[in-house]
Amino acid sequence: MLKHNSFFEGGVQSVGFERNGRRQTVGVVDPGEYHFGTEAPERMTVVSGELWARLPGDAAWRSFPAGTSFEVPAKSGFDVKAVAPAAYLCEFL
Repeated sequence: MLKHNSFFEGGVQSVGFERNGRRQTVGVVDPGEYHFGTEAPERMTVVSGELWARLPGDAAWRSFPAGTSFEVPAKSGFDVKAVAPAAYLCEFL
């Protein structure tokens, strides 16, 4: 079953689904800066464009172009920003 999610007044939108017993979302980030909290550990893979992320414990932003990914531990959070629209796949680990 598909589930549509909209965050930050539509600035980030995703569709959630399950595959092989694992929850995942695919989505698009409009230009802007956003903060996400995490309950479960996550792996974010950029599939189109580029996202900048500030991960837990890091003071600096890091670039993640299409084809790269980063992981975020459970019970934490991260900041993400996009200069142009970008797409991602989020896997809940």
